Amino acid sequence: MLNILLADDEASMRYVLRKAIEKCENVKIIGEAASGDEALALTEKHLPDAVFLDVDMPGINGVEAAKLICDIKPDCMIVFVTAHQQFMPEAFQLYAFDYILKPFKIDRLHETILRMQVTNPQVQLNEPEKIKELNEILLKNRNGMAVIHPKDIVLIQRENRSTIIITEDDRFTTTETLGEIEEKLPKEYFLRCHKSYIIQISKIKRLSPYGRWTYVVKLKGIKEDALITKEKAEILEERFRIKIG
Repeated sequence: MLNILLADDEASMRYVLRKAIEKCENVKIIGEAASGDEALALTEKHLPDAVFLDVDMPGINGVEAAKLICDIKPDCMIVFVTAHQQFMPEAFQLYAFDYILKPFKIDRLHETILRMQVTNPQVQLNEPEKIKELNEILLKNRNGMAVIHPKDIVLIQRENRSTIIITEDDRFTTTETLGEIEEKLPKEYFLRCHKSYIIQISKIKRLSPYGRWTYVVKLKGIKEDALITKEKAEILEERFRIKIG
């Protein structure tokens, strides 16, 4: 469970944040603050995993509050949610996890939550809710057709001139190419990480160096590994704001 503290002097904005965040799995709002001072007090009391902070608040502003919060809990993930873009350089000097400009899109906020869950080893990352709402896809194979739900797919790979779809419980062989299957999958949840592999991003367990330009991807729930090129690893770095290797 990812424990989150909200800090914004506008009650309406805290309401919007709370409702948006509560749509995500494995999250809990453990407190709300209307000022930097209140955010500090609640941080000392609850030791949240993450704090969503406005910059412009009465008393101690968000940037100063973030500095003090990091003294209380160094591994706390700080996300600034503000209308003031000019504070961005200073925020990232504090190793802020993210900087979201108001007005923000809900999907942008959910992407930040997903990155937090990937980053925090204490959080069990499940498939995003939206992937469960997707329709099943139809795949051609030598014996006819197979139907599979995207949420069940962990890895897709080329093997012996065929394409293999691997779930935690089964393997499917299809005559379709990786490119054809890639077109059927939502790009926000799947990555063509290598010419021979497609992975579900939420199933990534860890990456390990494999040569100069490639990494091995360990995946949750299956014994098979994938490869990811340095170029595609940089896409993950940008998406999750983390440094790989």
